[in-house]
Amino acid sequence: MPTPNLGYLGNPKLRRAFTQIAMSQHEVDEYEKCMDDPAYFIRNYMKIVVLGKGIQPFLLYDFQEDMIRTFQRERFVICKIPRQSGKTITTVGYLVHTILFNEQYNIAILAHKGSAANGILARLKLAYENLPPWLQSGIIEWNKGTIELENGCKIAAFATAADGLRSGSYDIILLDEFAFVPNNIAEEFFTSTYPVITAGTNTKIIIVSTPKGMNHFCTMWMKAEKGLSDHFPIEVHWSAVPGRDQAWKDQTIRNTSAEQFQQEFETEFIGSSQTLISPVKMRQLLLNIENPIESVDKLDIYVQPEPGKIYAITVDVSEGQGLDSSAFSVFDVSSIPYKQVAKYKNNKISSYLFPTVIYQAAMKYNEAFVLVEINSIGLMVADTLHHELAYENLIKIKTKGRQGQQVSGGYQKNFALGLKQSTQTKRIGCANLKALIENDRLILCDADTITELTTFAASKQSFAAEAGSNDDLAMTMVIFGWMTSQKFFKETISSDIRQSLQEEQMNLMDRDLVPFGAISNGLDDDNKYDQAGKDIWVKDRGNFTPWDSVNHLWNKL
Repeated sequence: MPTPNLGYLGNPKLRRAFTQIAMSQHEVDEYEKCMDDPAYFIRNYMKIVVLGKGIQPFLLYDFQEDMIRTFQRERFVICKIPRQSGKTITTVGYLVHTILFNEQYNIAILAHKGSAANGILARLKLAYENLPPWLQSGIIEWNKGTIELENGCKIAAFATAADGLRSGSYDIILLDEFAFVPNNIAEEFFTSTYPVITAGTNTKIIIVSTPKGMNHFCTMWMKAEKGLSDHFPIEVHWSAVPGRDQAWKDQTIRNTSAEQFQQEFETEFIGSSQTLISPVKMRQLLLNIENPIESVDKLDIYVQPEPGKIYAITVDVSEGQGLDSSAFSVFDVSSIPYKQVAKYKNNKISSYLFPTVIYQAAMKYNEAFVLVEINSIGLMVADTLHHELAYENLIKIKTKGRQGQQVSGGYQKNFALGLKQSTQTKRIGCANLKALIENDRLILCDADTITELTTFAASKQSFAAEAGSNDDLAMTMVIFGWMTSQKFFKETISSDIRQSLQEEQMNLMDRDLVPFGAISNGLDDDNKYDQAGKDIWVKDRGNFTPWDSVNHLWNKL
């Protein structure tokens, strides 16, 4: 005889664990239909809170039903969906179905804040309470942040953190509004959590978010769209929600802004206007992302070394304590455009081991030229490369008074074993890097590097990573930008990027326009001067062309 269901802890809406309930044949048939089809279960038995109407049946939109079926079919899913379209409650419906009709499932709900994750779990609990008792599994634990059912299924809510879910084992992880998690935390989270997921063959990750600029979520979406990851992409247009038409769009823009509508409803990745690299160019870079052809001990290789080619490595050093990363980028500098062919990034490696990693990569790439930033711990790394490993192609730096630091052949008495980053060197490096990338003279395809550049933005009188982001690889780019401006580099590599940019600009002006302000007075002087006596025009092939426009603009700042 069935045991009376007295409710869990006096709550008549919740079935106590291990109580028996008599079911009619209709209920048995319905139970089987719900088990086989999560969309059927949600449409017919799940209830949610509807604004202005209270608790109502969950009437799935077509795109929500497609989401449910995709969650059921795919292991890895990433969703780019507008605000206020029911994306979170749709995933809640899928999770309710999962814990009802499976055994021993362990599920984690994560959001950028713990309160947000608990809010999602609260919506799941409300839906569960409004199920008929014969569909429920009995309750063992029903707390603010956790649920445990008699069928062995558990579900818990957490804030997305850098150490992830390292100590647990989960069948499904939901990452809600993942674009709002800071870049550095997102990166560390996947480093620690992905092994937990890949331990099983049917485990799942579901990522659901509205875009928030060009960041880690943007990179993951681009890789999914290009087929460079196993994540199945789901994109929903704002008009898929009933009642959202052109009039609704116009009203929303009037009450907010066109840019806000683009990001939150058109789900476009809108970059900050303060980044070093222009937002338009950043979108192009994101489309260039590739997967490495080989990854060995944190070294991601995109192009293997080729005999006869010349390579350069620029190095940014951290203290290897799990915070900032020690990083280097490898460039093919044999011809223009330069190409990033490999990269290394590791926030755990010690400064004692890092020189050996650099040395091995440099030898692999035809004894590449190596330039190390020697601020702080970097000096020890450069010293080890020079004295203990006797690496000959370590680039040395000399200081020439007001001219600042310059690449040295290494034969002078007073030289440094690398670049001591200063306001001046960083300004030159940033200016040259911007010119290289925006004029397609430097090709990048590494996702980590490009992601860092999306948040490498103006900070006071310079550029740095935005709050919650890293710039270790971005700084290897800045060091490279500085290096390409040096006379030694141009003479050694036999390619002068500034001259190439000048010639291209001159050819365009020869074809289209006479440069404004270039007036010859018939004299033989090679240069023109402004009123302050500053050289701003250089005579070249009988014409006058702007001199170093990038540095000229930066000098105005």
